[in-house]
Amino acid sequence: MTRFFMALAALLGVAWLSGQSTARQTLPGDPLPDITAVEFEQFRMGLEDFTEVETAEDGLGPAFNGTSCAVCHSVPAIGGISTMTEVRAGHADGEGNFTELNGGTLFHLFSIPGHLCQVRIPPEANVLARRAPIPVFGAGLVEAIPDEAIIALEDPEDRDVDGIRGRAARITDVASGRGRIGRFGWKAQHATLLAFAADAYRNEMGITNDLFPDEVALGVDAPTLALCSPPRRGVEDVRDRRTGLRGIDNFENFMRLLAPIARGPENHQTRNGETLFRTFGCASCHTPALLTGRHSNPLFDQKPVRLYSDLLLHDVGTGDGIPQAAAQASEIRTPALWGLRFRKPLLHDGSVATPDQAIRRHGGEARTVVERYISASAAERAALLVFLMSL
Repeated sequence: MTRFFMALAALLGVAWLSGQSTARQTLPGDPLPDITAVEFEQFRMGLEDFTEVETAEDGLGPAFNGTSCAVCHSVPAIGGISTMTEVRAGHADGEGNFTELNGGTLFHLFSIPGHLCQVRIPPEANVLARRAPIPVFGAGLVEAIPDEAIIALEDPEDRDVDGIRGRAARITDVASGRGRIGRFGWKAQHATLLAFAADAYRNEMGITNDLFPDEVALGVDAPTLALCSPPRRGVEDVRDRRTGLRGIDNFENFMRLLAPIARGPENHQTRNGETLFRTFGCASCHTPALLTGRHSNPLFDQKPVRLYSDLLLHDVGTGDGIPQAAAQASEIRTPALWGLRFRKPLLHDGSVATPDQAIRRHGGEARTVVERYISASAAERAALLVFLMSL
């Protein structure tokens, strides 16, 4: 075993390299417990690619937001969040009809040297939004939740008469070409980790791949785009000759095998806060747990996923004004709350610092829930916040 492998194992807190599993609580950045040696190697290779800094020679750009996955996913460990945000923009007319500008909504922050392909937001843009990174801890478990389980939670007509009208994001998975239910991204625009990884590789780092083969730099014409990028044959994310894996395959493996953040210590106050979480109605969208389906891999076979999200699209007054895939401009996919204690800032745009501020920003479908929270006693609100910060 190489020194690098041993050092990485120590860093990850992996105590099972001898073949023995451990009951130790997983730490942020750990792989799922009880993975095999082969799966650990997939996880290790994925982590290596996830943290690799790309250059123009590797295909970075010409327009990009970050030079590695870890630029946006590093706190409290690789796979988490950061203070980076991407910029989306477009135009809405007086009746609220949204129009993409220059063929898209993503306007990159940076460009490779020479900067001929530096993206500029058009002057006619009157809708501007920022989107913060979403942590990918436990993403493999989320991927293993059946579409049917998400569909069963939707209530677009509000049959329950509780004001909550969540709906499933029906999209076409670019990885398989099949109709699926989206669950990844602020707009639930992807159903699979491979599609999610491929989208980020092209959209955030400018590296084209089999799923997204075209360069994107909104407003930059084709001749200029050609001058910015070194001439290449085919896509930039090529298969490794030794492993047969692409970068997007390694990203997929890393996210699939990354463990969720374990719940913090529980006590009387957190249990009381969890009761209030349900009483106030927070659990109407932030469903405490879903169940994975039958799976050939025991890691994902009928496992509880305590993510505190229904993975549905809702209008809770925090929408960013940008429609995408199946999501309307006002809709946001319910963010999972597991690992919340390690996150700051909060909301899709990183505009608030505390859970209390985030709750008070809710409206729309969540208006009644927020009213219950505000009208509760200070002790009850404090208990709820203690519960949230135990997640």
